Amino acid sequence: MTTTEAAAAVATQAERTPRRRRHLGGAARATMILTYVVLGVLALVYIYPFLISVASSFKTDADATQNPLSLLPETWSFAAYERLFTTVPLLQWTANSAIITIVVTVCRVFFDSLAGYALSRLKWRGQTVVFAGLIAVMAVPNVVLLIPRFLILKQLGLYDSFAGMIIPIIIDAAGIFIMKQFFESIPVSVEEAARIDGAGVFRTYWSIVLPMARPALITLFILSFQGSWNEFSHFLISRQSASLNTLTTGVASLTSGQLGSGNQYPLQLAAAVLMSIPVTVVFFIFQKRILSTSEGGEKG
Repeated sequence: MTTTEAAAAVATQAERTPRRRRHLGGAARATMILTYVVLGVLALVYIYPFLISVASSFKTDADATQNPLSLLPETWSFAAYERLFTTVPLLQWTANSAIITIVVTVCRVFFDSLAGYALSRLKWRGQTVVFAGLIAVMAVPNVVLLIPRFLILKQLGLYDSFAGMIIPIIIDAAGIFIMKQFFESIPVSVEEAARIDGAGVFRTYWSIVLPMARPALITLFILSFQGSWNEFSHFLISRQSASLNTLTTGVASLTSGQLGSGNQYPLQLAAAVLMSIPVTVVFFIFQKRILSTSEGGEKG
């Protein structure tokens, strides 16, 4: 092959390569567009009920009944929100929910992480049995435990009190499992220096390991906040007085028609929209730190 022929072959190959790359790029682009379209449709299906809730909260009772799926009210009305802050004891429900949520969230973050550390780092008799029991509790539906929990609260004299609403849910089996698995991903060598310096078990946990578990702690914080804020079944069986109503049980009373006749869809949905604001704010504040799963290890 002469030099001219070799140069021509190289030029031909160079011309074919960009075309192939452009062809592959076009196929990949089409696949990406199709993926985004499918994800967009699924997101719309998931978000649409919430959009209906927001739109219906500004409707009249008649409009919400006749056009339940419409996203545009025929007549914009703020009557539902006015009733929430006048007729309905919304502020009392919110205060009760806030108190319970703060206490439960703080306790869960502390006790779940402490128990997770004990299961992952300490060696003690019966550890395997306790962990198996933890998995078993996670496998049991929560509704199955409602009647035993109610009987225990009655026997201990905690029924219809803040203590009875808070104490049974300050520890969560799923939170302990999450923290245990995260602690096991941290090398044991990071604790050796603290032990050489004479640090005890709790000091090592608090000063060395816990700061490295920040991503798991933030995840546990959000799950605990959301779970206790939206808790319904436990509050339903642990209290009877109207003064101890939380937002979930209070809104449930609205759905049963206790505050008037009619379906009261706008009133119920307005309360649901206001309920979702704190959880949404907390999630958007901490979402970047949830995704930074390597943050704790890098800082260690």
